[in-house]
Amino acid sequence: MNQNKKICVIGLGYIGLPTAALLANRGYYVHGVDVVSSTVDTINQGKIHIVEPELDTFVKSAVNSGKLKASLIPTQADVFIIAVPTPFHSGYVPNVDYVVSATKSIAPYIQERNIVILESTSPVGTTELVEKTLKEENIDTSKLYIAHCPERVLPGKIMKELVENDRIVGGLTPEATAKTVEFYNTFVSGEVLSTDARTAEMAKLTENSFRDTNIAFANELSMLCDKFDINVWELISLANRHPRVNILQPGAGVGGHCIAVDPWFIVHAGGETAKMIRTAREVNTYKTEWVIEKIKNAALKFEAQNDRKAKVACMGLAFKPDIDDLRESPALYIARRLKSDGLEILAVEPNIESHKEFEIVDYKDAMEQADIVTFLVAHKEFKNLDIETYLDFCGALKQNLLK
Repeated sequence: MNQNKKICVIGLGYIGLPTAALLANRGYYVHGVDVVSSTVDTINQGKIHIVEPELDTFVKSAVNSGKLKASLIPTQADVFIIAVPTPFHSGYVPNVDYVVSATKSIAPYIQERNIVILESTSPVGTTELVEKTLKEENIDTSKLYIAHCPERVLPGKIMKELVENDRIVGGLTPEATAKTVEFYNTFVSGEVLSTDARTAEMAKLTENSFRDTNIAFANELSMLCDKFDINVWELISLANRHPRVNILQPGAGVGGHCIAVDPWFIVHAGGETAKMIRTAREVNTYKTEWVIEKIKNAALKFEAQNDRKAKVACMGLAFKPDIDDLRESPALYIARRLKSDGLEILAVEPNIESHKEFEIVDYKDAMEQADIVTFLVAHKEFKNLDIETYLDFCGALKQNLLK
């Protein structure tokens, strides 16, 4: 594929912006679109609005070269990439409104032989919905190449994994699959695997449901160990010495826009057939409630002994270590719940400067001021702290416990 061709990326968030910046650095002309004007302004200054290693270098280089420009509206392009959120409505009903809106926004700019790629993790059938939406906008989709290619990257390693990970491409037609595979092969060093759109959609949901199920086992194990007065970190370390056992690490729940969300897409469509996937989701959701009760009980005990309410340091708000992403974060949910229950919260998150609901406190100051310190996210800043607490729910201090 001629890399002088133009790419239009809809959505400049945690996937869209790294993808846009990578493509621009590979020689493509990239027109990025976002609905937030401050995001557009920041990117056009060669800066970034999210934390991701190496992303700032890629964006600065792309903007300075003239290959990347951000805007509030789309433009004509050879390839359109939709990378917008797919959350859910109440009751865990999938919400594809952003995908529909993004599709409608590009309709006036679509031309024959354009490639339209849905990268957003989506319920099965959403790529077909993209085609249906374009048809409703009077687009002849028989002359387009429409496909799904879900991202499979790990926050904190996105710029590396966008290139090195294998990718799955599923088109609505064999021709669409082939054209889209050809495009990804221009910048992906991993293998680009071909299938149909529905299988590609289900593959991403399957990957995250598998991970959610494995985390649920670890989280349930942590609650059982608490009941049996066993150190869960030591137990897992020992059990994992078995050559065919690899238990994951428990946490305060499961967060992020993928693992905490995607299984519900399967459960919603699969109904009673999705028994294990539903149960895993329920276990991981319950783990967060269990953590809240543990902290509240510690606070009540402190209040009874000291005749005043406890100051509680919540160490970490992100959904996983060493990133600034708070989407679907169990740690943030825990801090909010504790605050709503009347506790004074010292919110610690080393990867953000401010938050609209909490004053962000330096972790050293929080440890000095707090009556109760609870570790919710195992950020690197917390790993070697000299502190004793039984409220380490993420293994931030597990090395101390295993000594």
